[in-house]
Amino acid sequence: MKRLPEILGFSILAAVLGLAVAVQGNANEPGSAGADAAADGRGNSFVVRNARVFDGEQGIGVATVVVREGLVESVGADVAVPDGLPVVDGTGKTLLPGLIDAHVHAWGDARRDAARFGATTAFDMHGTSDRLPQLREQRESLADTGQADLWAAGYAITAPGGHGTQYGFPVPAIDVHTDIQAFVGERLGEGADFIKLIVEDMSAYPGAPPLPTLAPEQVSAVIEAAHAGGRLAVVHASTLGDARHAIEAGADGLVHVFADQPADPAFIDAALANDAFVVPTLAVIASLSGTGEGARLAEDPRLATALGGEQRAALGTVIPGVGRNDRIERAIASVRAMHAAGVPILAGSDAPNPGTAHGVTMHGELALLVRAGLSPAQALAAATALPARHFGITDRGRIAPGMRADLLLVEGDPLEDITATRAIIGVWKNGYRIERDPMAGVPPAQAAPADTLVSDFDGSTPSAAFGSWQPTTDQMAGGKSTVSHRLIEGGAGGSAGALAVAGEIRPGFPFPWAGMMYYPGAGPMQPVDLSGREALVFQVRGDGRSYNAMLFSGPSVQGMPATLAFQAGPEWTQVRLALSDFPGADLSLARGIAFTAGQPAGEFEFVLDQVELR
Repeated sequence: MKRLPEILGFSILAAVLGLAVAVQGNANEPGSAGADAAADGRGNSFVVRNARVFDGEQGIGVATVVVREGLVESVGADVAVPDGLPVVDGTGKTLLPGLIDAHVHAWGDARRDAARFGATTAFDMHGTSDRLPQLREQRESLADTGQADLWAAGYAITAPGGHGTQYGFPVPAIDVHTDIQAFVGERLGEGADFIKLIVEDMSAYPGAPPLPTLAPEQVSAVIEAAHAGGRLAVVHASTLGDARHAIEAGADGLVHVFADQPADPAFIDAALANDAFVVPTLAVIASLSGTGEGARLAEDPRLATALGGEQRAALGTVIPGVGRNDRIERAIASVRAMHAAGVPILAGSDAPNPGTAHGVTMHGELALLVRAGLSPAQALAAATALPARHFGITDRGRIAPGMRADLLLVEGDPLEDITATRAIIGVWKNGYRIERDPMAGVPPAQAAPADTLVSDFDGSTPSAAFGSWQPTTDQMAGGKSTVSHRLIEGGAGGSAGALAVAGEIRPGFPFPWAGMMYYPGAGPMQPVDLSGREALVFQVRGDGRSYNAMLFSGPSVQGMPATLAFQAGPEWTQVRLALSDFPGADLSLARGIAFTAGQPAGEFEFVLDQVELR
């Protein structure tokens, strides 16, 4: 576990930057595709003929499905093909409802990536509240979109400083003085589709620092208030004890399966008595168990060609220090026992945690559910009809007249081999076929200017010949580190000025950082093509500490930074970092370069000058 905080810190940094950009506005949001669709003659009426059909609950054999204006019009073996509609030949293939991922955390390109792999609906378990009205409007529309629809909890309910407060945006929390009914009422007023509680003190993770969490009486009060407001209450809990209390208090479901010990008869009896469901998220538990499930998924040739660079990297992420352990075996044993007893099991990925990726991980989760004793048909129902039913969604999750035409066509028969869902032939959202190219919808990178000099800091502001500079610290993710910057006289080689950066790295965050961020594009994280450049060159002097140059790149703003270290001694020194040495960097989509201090804690100071991209 020694390096677990480090990798989580990098993930948090990437996520925070991605979220920050997403909050500023996402050019890829739905709504813009409709005009393009009209222009190129695309439509949302068609027929799939001669495909096996799994209707969300069962296989109904070979049938014809007619889609008209985004809705399923008719389904059956004897359905005639209407004149004038395009026909998709489904011979040898299986048509399924679009998958429903019952546990995600979605920002950036998450919804686009999910849809490309057939997950056309998802439930977001923690995020900001400002986007909730827009999400509702989008999912009620039948417009052309390349993105999954989202139902969302908004802010998850947690304790001050508890799990869920570390992701870079302020999260209202419950303390001993909180009027819980009013607090939950605020979340409902913001538009929360359901209430998500976090009951997590980290006691299930040996060696991890403890976290404050909700007291049992607070959990009971939140669940009661959610139900009084007409919403489901779902719970994150990592221990059997917390999970059993939540269910006994009336929670409608768990959004993980606990893995500290197997489910016991008392828990199963409580779940059955309360008609509670469980979203096991076995894929992320497998990642925490060091089994390499994500990497194997990325290597599957049926999936590999459609993976984006960020998805591939995320699936391959190995949490340093996490050796092989038996958490996944306990989790699978619990799911097997709960399923055998009749507890409803729903499929969810918990993407984008390490070892998972939006959309693609649902196919791994289906296989894990089968390994836990579900038949292929039951696993498919766990990803289609069952989540729709338990979350009260009436227009999707099944292929039936009147249902939204969110559809997934695959080669082969997943009712015989669940991995056949990975052989995707086509995905339709609202009846419109989805573009599966990982680069589709990614804004083209700007060309880099011919000049190689970025900044000489000889002016009155820390300007750049192209791009911009901004301070960055872990305060955006809940840390306490500080940074300041100023222009000073006397730069390297007798130049007029330089940029002085100073601050303090303070404990209290897993991966503290502070420094300056250079964005080469017209706006923060907008990509620039630096594939024609060979090196980052700059002059630096400082206090002798080791610093980091972190290169953010790739199709997603959530991309993990590639990092190289450099020293800043008392004399001016030219540092030359070959861009090809930044591991995994996509120079054709360079988004930012951060010059930062990190561990150990303490004050720091360095001075930059003559920053170039040669």
